[in-house]
Amino acid sequence: MTTLSPYDSMSPVNQAAYRAKGAAATLAPLPRAAKDDALLAVADALEVRASEIVEANAQDVAKAREAGISEGMIDRLTLTPERVRAIASDVRDVAALPDPVGEVVRGSTLPNGIDLRQVRVPLGVVGIIYEGRPNVTVDAAALCLKSGNAVLLRGSSSAYRSNTALVRVLRDAVGGAGLPADAVQLVPGEGRDSVRELMRARGLVDVLIPRGGASLINTIVQESIVPVIETGTGNCHVYVDADADLDTAVEILVNSKAQRVGVCNAAETLLVHQDIAPAFLPRALDALAEAGVTVHADERVMAYAKDSAATVVEATTEDWETEYLSHDIAAAVVDSLDRAVEHIRLWTSGHTEAIVTSSQQAARRFTQLVDSTTVAVNASTRFTDGGQFGFGAEIGISTQKLHARGPMGLPELTSTKYIVTGDGHVRR
Repeated sequence: MTTLSPYDSMSPVNQAAYRAKGAAATLAPLPRAAKDDALLAVADALEVRASEIVEANAQDVAKAREAGISEGMIDRLTLTPERVRAIASDVRDVAALPDPVGEVVRGSTLPNGIDLRQVRVPLGVVGIIYEGRPNVTVDAAALCLKSGNAVLLRGSSSAYRSNTALVRVLRDAVGGAGLPADAVQLVPGEGRDSVRELMRARGLVDVLIPRGGASLINTIVQESIVPVIETGTGNCHVYVDADADLDTAVEILVNSKAQRVGVCNAAETLLVHQDIAPAFLPRALDALAEAGVTVHADERVMAYAKDSAATVVEATTEDWETEYLSHDIAAAVVDSLDRAVEHIRLWTSGHTEAIVTSSQQAARRFTQLVDSTTVAVNASTRFTDGGQFGFGAEIGISTQKLHARGPMGLPELTSTKYIVTGDGHVRR
């Protein structure tokens, strides 16, 4: 009589998770050098096979344009040879980072002589569900490998050809470096059923990390029985205080909004102190117009738009809560810093808020009162990024308050365990 293993009766998604679990067990004890060698092999393979990746991506981009996808979203989807080289460079940066696995978080010798250490360990199998950004495929794989985790990648159908090509390159490089190729897998299937199965693979998948719009994130948080690290949408604010330097404020505003519009750390709302509005808003509106940004303005901002070249439309309540991911920004005049904070508290997604001010007192009060993952003082919201923070590529930006908050680098992809070492100790 032949005994079947549980694997034989599993769905393709659960089979992939089962293989990932085995790969994770192999990865967990590996020394840093083995993981770094694999990452460097990945980076080299990405560059050598860039044309294969770009060709597959071009098919996704063409399909997206036919479907009428916005240019901001197409920009997120697009891979060029230069972007592939940049992704490879990010992988090398991750390889150069310290290995968090085995780090002693805290330790002591207890009064009874027992040695107690809390050390970092991999999470195990990490599932990533994300929308049309194929660079996430490589970022997630690199960070998971470095932190000793196996990864299951479930990108959107809009990037299916790109992700398939990327994962093929990743698996070849990882396997060629002597690590289990199943440490990096694309979740089988393009339909929603595969996502549902992944969300129910408790016991095979240790944690899910969603990256994308509010609808995707909310669905996974509400329906998954696998633990979820919630990454949030980016309804980010720039507040220009009464004591702001005008040149600095204009530059930070335009960079925050228009440097790259289809990303979660792009500014979506401008708040301006009433005292500086007469001097600042005419310049700001002209600068936004030059950057091709449409302003969704309240009545007080409208009053400064009459002689401006800016495209200005009347703001509605919906504008204050919208993550545009496009060349649009909501704008309002506020009576005070505290009113700006009240507005932010009401509408923010908890991602990033910035204040532009020459007043240390105002900066201190703003940073104390605003409760978001990142509060920037005289700096663009675009700096909220794992790479910009020196973490290497990030797995996402967590807007929750448990386990991880803000850009999630390598330490955030670990858990901990306690190691208790005695000398025949027994409890009495």
